[in-house]
Amino acid sequence: MGQAGQSQGRGSRSNNLVVPQATAALQQLKYEAAQELGVTIPADGYYGNYTSRETGSLGGYITKRLVQLAEQQLSGRSN
Repeated sequence: MGQAGQSQGRGSRSNNLVVPQATAALQQLKYEAAQELGVTIPADGYYGNYTSRETGSLGGYITKRLVQLAEQQLSGRSN
């Protein structure tokens, strides 16, 4: 098995931000999405007690919002 397969499931993060300065904005988006969906973000960052449905809906919602923001920027709108 290759290196990518070895790091899965061991608590290491393989997703690195292309723009590290976006960290705060992404965290804010995560909290807003969780609030809208009624999902509580764990204080310790451990999502092991959450269902796949909860974490999947949160990730899907964040992706949807990021696509909307990108579309707005590409079309020249600001809102």
